[in-house]
Amino acid sequence: MTFASPIALLGLLAIPLLFRWYGSQQRRRARAAQAFVAPALRPSVAPRRPGWRRHAPMLAFALALAILVVAAARPQRSVAVPVTEGAIMLANDVSSSMTATDVRPSRLQAAKDADERFLADVPSAIEVGLLEFARSPTVLQSPTTDHSLTRAALTQFQSSGGTAIGDAILTAVRVLTSLPPKGGKRPPGAIVLASDGASNVGSDPLAAAREASAQHIPVYTIALGTPDGTYVGKRGSQTVIIPAPPDPQELAQIAALSHGRAFTVATASGLRDAYAHLAAQLGHKQVKREITASFAGGGLALLLLGSVLSLFWFGRLV
Repeated sequence: MTFASPIALLGLLAIPLLFRWYGSQQRRRARAAQAFVAPALRPSVAPRRPGWRRHAPMLAFALALAILVVAAARPQRSVAVPVTEGAIMLANDVSSSMTATDVRPSRLQAAKDADERFLADVPSAIEVGLLEFARSPTVLQSPTTDHSLTRAALTQFQSSGGTAIGDAILTAVRVLTSLPPKGGKRPPGAIVLASDGASNVGSDPLAAAREASAQHIPVYTIALGTPDGTYVGKRGSQTVIIPAPPDPQELAQIAALSHGRAFTVATASGLRDAYAHLAAQLGHKQVKREITASFAGGGLALLLLGSVLSLFWFGRLV
């Protein structure tokens, strides 16, 4: 919880002073009673003492005052509200290692299935585009609110060699920053990048992540695969089994530099869960809402309670 006017919280310093005043009043009443009635006669003059009831109204008043001071500070809490505009680029690695079958039915097919889940979950107001990358990136669909077009572009994936993560990020940034402004401002953007390895061709991916950060475009990375993953490839004229363990370290650095978030998944279900989480996260934003009325209402209710108790038990307010 935060406060729009925190200076008002200084009013809480008055609470100890209130208790000090109340204590002095009780001692003054006790001294007056002792002066008026001899100790031996006090049980017959005042056989029943109010006990805890004497202090209950004042406790309610003090608590009410504290709550009203907090209300004056205009308390706020963050709530998630649906995003009404924004653009996301899905960047999928289609390098040869993505044909590995350690993630069923293959890393590439699992990524495509997760993309479809993402498109089904993300709000329709969000523009979603798609690019693939191996040795170089290719934009298959520019960001659009017609998610069926982006879904159809998933069928165009073509696997080949190389992993140009840096070029993929820079291409996605260029696409997102070239979108027409809405209301005089560029729509907020983000990149969701799925890959199984470190970049081995093209631009420096960490420099690309810094460029994305400079444009206020976070990169959410997903490292896909298991340490024992392999794929069938060519070395010269021979067909060989090539190890393809994932490399999540570089992807984690990219996410950190761009103020995104890194995921590491080893199963198709884990990948779908990661994309579902991202769809929910990117489809909502945190906004601050004032809850002053709730505090003010609670404080006034306690004031009323204290007044009623004091009048009912003692025939006076304090």
